[in-house]
Amino acid sequence: MSVKICFVLAVTVFSMVLTDSNDIPEYIKQCKKDDPQLVECFKSSLHHLRPYLAAGIPDIELPSVEPFKMDALALQLTGGPQGYKITLKNMEVFGASEFKVNSMKLSENGKPFEAQIYMPKLRIEAVYTSSGVLLIIPASGHGEFHAVFDGVTADLTGKISAHQKPEGKFLHVDSLNIKLNVKKVQLNISKAFNNNKILTEATNLFLRDNGGLVVEAMSPQLSKKLASEFSKLANQLLKNVPVEKFYLE
Repeated sequence: MSVKICFVLAVTVFSMVLTDSNDIPEYIKQCKKDDPQLVECFKSSLHHLRPYLAAGIPDIELPSVEPFKMDALALQLTGGPQGYKITLKNMEVFGASEFKVNSMKLSENGKPFEAQIYMPKLRIEAVYTSSGVLLIIPASGHGEFHAVFDGVTADLTGKISAHQKPEGKFLHVDSLNIKLNVKKVQLNISKAFNNNKILTEATNLFLRDNGGLVVEAMSPQLSKKLASEFSKLANQLLKNVPVEKFYLE
């Protein structure tokens, strides 16, 4: 074999190795399939992903989750024909990328996967409109809504399917359910009622004394919207990265 042919072969092999090593995106932390601590490795991989979720991943058109944006929530906070209602729009949620995976159970034999994540603090900013009577005071108006949720635990269950393509096997989150538990909540409004201090303070008094009620009213809709948005984010990642790239051979 000539020196020229050997050189060409060497360059080809080196190029293949180099391409292979660089083929794994930097936001993917791989795991070994036969690792007895595979679940712990997957948890570590998710934690590795946090700064990339915070910044966004332009290569796969994955938007930043800081802030995490949602459209609207409608809340009925008191009953009766003049019950107090709040609609939140243009919601921005900060702190979602600071999650910690407490536990994880992988999907087996078609059963749902399970996970529990913890977020130390979620801050929500939104524009709100309100209608009805609050503390015997007519409280229809609009302004800015602020919320801080401390100690947020989210229990996740869902189903995943696999699809074979020429590039490899790809996963898809088919369904996702989220149940939220909030340890402490702080709520208030600002720039409301044309800066009427009496109405603003009356509303903030209600929100301060009834934070649990507001969270209870928010939770079903908020959980559904978070589940929908999290599924979109997960699938945007999964459709761009075949299963094979998540594992070390």
